[in-house]
Amino acid sequence: MVESRTFLDTSEPNFRPLVVIELAKGTKEETIGWFTKRIEEKKENGGAQLLVKPLVMENRDENIYLVGASHLRLLLGAETVGLVKECNDNSMRTFTYSSRKTFKDFADDNHSFLTVGECQYIIKHELENLRAKDEKMIPGYPQAKLYPGKSIVRRLLTSGILVQIFPLHEREELKKLRHSWYGRVKVGFQPLDEIRSYFGETIALYFGFLEYFTFALIPMAVIGIPYYVFAWEDYDKYVMFATFNLLWSTVILEVWKRICAIMTYRWGTLLMKRQFEEPRPGFHGVLGINPVTGREEPVYSSIKRQIRIYLVSLPFVCLCLYFSLYVMMIYFDLEQWAMDYHEKNGSDFSSLMLFVPSIVYAVVIEIMNRTYRYAAEFLTSWENHRLESSYQNHLILKVLVFNFLNCFASLFYIAFVLFDMKLLRQSLATLLITSQILNQFAESLLPYWLQKTHKKRMKKHTSSLKMESDLSLVEQVNLEKEMGTYFGTFDDYLELFLQFGYVSLFSCVYPLAAVFAVLNNITEIYSDALKMCRVYKRPFAEPTANIGVWQLAFETMSVISVVTNCVLIGMSPQVNALFPDSKMDLILTVTLVEVSLPSTVLAFSSK
Repeated sequence: MVESRTFLDTSEPNFRPLVVIELAKGTKEETIGWFTKRIEEKKENGGAQLLVKPLVMENRDENIYLVGASHLRLLLGAETVGLVKECNDNSMRTFTYSSRKTFKDFADDNHSFLTVGECQYIIKHELENLRAKDEKMIPGYPQAKLYPGKSIVRRLLTSGILVQIFPLHEREELKKLRHSWYGRVKVGFQPLDEIRSYFGETIALYFGFLEYFTFALIPMAVIGIPYYVFAWEDYDKYVMFATFNLLWSTVILEVWKRICAIMTYRWGTLLMKRQFEEPRPGFHGVLGINPVTGREEPVYSSIKRQIRIYLVSLPFVCLCLYFSLYVMMIYFDLEQWAMDYHEKNGSDFSSLMLFVPSIVYAVVIEIMNRTYRYAAEFLTSWENHRLESSYQNHLILKVLVFNFLNCFASLFYIAFVLFDMKLLRQSLATLLITSQILNQFAESLLPYWLQKTHKKRMKKHTSSLKMESDLSLVEQVNLEKEMGTYFGTFDDYLELFLQFGYVSLFSCVYPLAAVFAVLNNITEIYSDALKMCRVYKRPFAEPTANIGVWQLAFETMSVISVVTNCVLIGMSPQVNALFPDSKMDLILTVTLVEVSLPSTVLAFSSK
């Protein structure tokens, strides 16, 4: 018999805070009352049916609220979002409340059946789906217009009334995770299941991919060290290493697909049904009827969007690419000046000056990449994509095209126009090492130092508070609300993508590229773990079945790598010596290898 959801009691005698809502100072009482009422109202009345409690603080200007939910409400939410759980027969199925007894480890009094990360994800889903009903505006703020179906949370954010929503850390669980993750120096695998349980599948998959990619680089590094030592001055002896590069760059991505599928099946996200995608919060337009769902939502002409893409965004991207090439040519002028200066002087100082253009160019590349990123985000948002997936795809395409040209155009020019393998080695080494140092500083050391400084200030402040309420909770919320916000894995995957390019494209002429990549990634694992646990607010868990469009990006880079290495092999004196009379035979042989090798490797790895 199916239980009536309308009359289920979702109250909770023991309130457990899971999510923090911070409203702007001076927010009007009627606004706070209306918003909290909508959060607490029953689902059939358009509410989220969650629990809300104000956080009592010394500073009465602060408007901070804690959000939780009853165990029953969370179970019903788990069914709504389509969480997949393990059954008693060891199969994985979508959780339903009516068949809850068939799921492994389920009991009515077992509040750990859902992880805290899953509970916070459910609350986030319910808050984001709070929609306006008959309201024309946010009470107390006539300028903040509403219409039926408009996301209330989105409107509060854009109006500056809602400052932020974030999930709370679990202190004891975080302490255990820190100890097993990076608290002690050890050689071994990361606790990916614990990371997934605490931070969710999206972040766990990133760290899983980072760990796998680091291990996959080790064979390249092991081969590269003796290759570098014994063939350092002979720039033409790279055929064997380039051949290994061909196989390596193709195989590792196919193996990753299998590992990823195994992990996500165990976590239950591989089988999660993709829900009908809601319009992204930033999407705007004239209110209309969705022909598929029949619900009211903003409607925006696809023709207008295409006009914006092809008449504004595309020309802007092309202009940026031209500017990148212009900067590259300035770099080559500086290289020529440095070489001329060294030939005239021949001193130790002039020898050091040979590296200055590459270092300056590497810094300029990083600045241009980060500046362009902001422009790409603005343009993609302005294009007004309806779906989040469409927004992400257009943003990633813009960023990858520019970053690829900006980082690798000079290397292609040196290799295939200048035919200068010595300069190629020097430029690759400088670009790779400089970019790694800058990324470690900007993404790890600087945020950690800022957070330590803020934490010291907050501890001095909270130690002077004398309150009868739960001081530890107040202190925790005060600390966490001022922490940095983690904006997702985009930048982390982008860094790995560029690193994969440096290693797979031209490491045959600089075999130590894989060695530096391994060293960087080992420190990256620890610094990123430290960053997630101590620098940033806890991000909401996001279920995912794979690394998304980044898999396609890495596979595209792999194809480019195959072509590049085949051409480098064809240019080598050893291979040219095999075809002394006919260059056409050489070209045909290289082309045949380019076409047949990837499909042969894929067929072998799929067995």
